[in-house]
Amino acid sequence: MVEKVITLDNVSLIDFLGVENKNIDEVASAFPRSKIISRGNEIRIKGNSTEILKINQIINSLLEHYNKYGKLTQSNVQQFLAEDVDLESADVSDDEVLIYGPSGVVIKPKSINQQKLVYLVREKDLVFAIGPAGTGKTYISVAMAVQALKNKSVKKIIITRPAVEAGENLGYLPGDLKEKIDPYLRPIYDALDDMIPHEKLKFYLENRVVEIAPLAYMRGRTLNNAFILLDEAQNTTPMQIKMFLTRMGPDSKVIVTGDVTQIDLPKNQSSGLIEAIDVLKNVKEVGLIKLEAKDVIRHRLVREIIKAYDSKNKKS
Repeated sequence: MVEKVITLDNVSLIDFLGVENKNIDEVASAFPRSKIISRGNEIRIKGNSTEILKINQIINSLLEHYNKYGKLTQSNVQQFLAEDVDLESADVSDDEVLIYGPSGVVIKPKSINQQKLVYLVREKDLVFAIGPAGTGKTYISVAMAVQALKNKSVKKIIITRPAVEAGENLGYLPGDLKEKIDPYLRPIYDALDDMIPHEKLKFYLENRVVEIAPLAYMRGRTLNNAFILLDEAQNTTPMQIKMFLTRMGPDSKVIVTGDVTQIDLPKNQSSGLIEAIDVLKNVKEVGLIKLEAKDVIRHRLVREIIKAYDSKNKKS
């Protein structure tokens, strides 16, 4: 690990670093594999040489902005980061690999926010991952669950979703309850197929080492020594998400994912995800990561579609 020290001369520290160092913390959050510490008029950076070079360039750009305008806001920092950090070529080394799929496919974070999600889950036992479709929040979460199972950090994986009728009526679908629910859970099965050999996954499912079930099936349980994922949490009611969060037992990790722009609940029903984030915002042991259109790893056109809809929503 390399270290670099940047000395801030002729700079008002409160104006440049921000209140409680918020500006420099913003830079640090964009580079989770490096350590950026501000002490007095020094900024110490520890990490690999590639990231240190990039961080140094960004801080110098911020200093130029400060010297020109006499101030630096958190929005300024976010703008510089968005322009300067190349997410498409994020330096993700082999030690960032989560797992190797059955065909040898490498599964690892592919954007800075995905990296931040991985680091946050390692640090905290409950993490909320919010973002639009295609940002990899569910896929990375499932990969982390499989990694934990393979490393014997947990004894089982539990993945659940609320069975909200997104424009369809379950009662009119053919089959028993499992057959009615399975289509809602298909994205989870697809992700697991990418990560676990077919026969082994079948064994895990039959022996409940990996459990995939609708949210209602979680009621009354205590989930111990498990990696638990609640997907599509924007479609939970406040009572449902409280029920789920209070199932968490010893030696368990919980990730809650959702897209607050795609809520399928009735119009008079508030989203439990939005309420939970607000209620728990001051609990330090709870993590929150917001993924954005720039994190989309599907077809590049998906990113533009999300941006177009976001722009429309801001105007309306």
